[in-house]
Amino acid sequence: MRVLNVHERVIAAASQPVGALLDSLASPNDRLWPHDRWPAMRFDHPLGVGADGGHGPVRYRVETYEPGRAVRFRFRAPRGFHGTHGFDVAPLDAGRTRLRHTLQMDASGPALLTWPLAFRPLHDALIEDSLDRAERSLGLRPAGARWSARVRLLRRLFGARTAGAPRSLPPHA
Repeated sequence: MRVLNVHERVIAAASQPVGALLDSLASPNDRLWPHDRWPAMRFDHPLGVGADGGHGPVRYRVETYEPGRAVRFRFRAPRGFHGTHGFDVAPLDAGRTRLRHTLQMDASGPALLTWPLAFRPLHDALIEDSLDRAERSLGLRPAGARWSARVRLLRRLFGARTAGAPRSLPPHA
């Protein structure tokens, strides 16, 4: 099953401060990833090509990184996730920038069920929370994404972890 999942937000800010949010990913001062509500994004070394890590049960390696512009991750887990996901920053004009997250993968095996039933709704909520965090980090009022009843149920079932209880990664997960 081919999956293309895109979330984007036009942010009322120049591209440089939005790009700085991207560059803060997985750092102690991460201002993009919603680690206060979701498992933190962590890597075995600072954000850069070849860094291994992930969030929760999702594992990936940094495949490409253009500071302030784009980062692309290649999935390593869960089973059946074959593809990439990442963020892109695109200036629209002097005061507006598009921040986009794109997930492209071929799902196979167990992911034929786990993606549509569990991972997709959780992923969608997480990314919308990330876009809200981006706006909030820039002093803007976020769109205010809301979790569906399904997302709230899945989080309860899976015991969602947040920054208050970070999950550490084994080396080279």
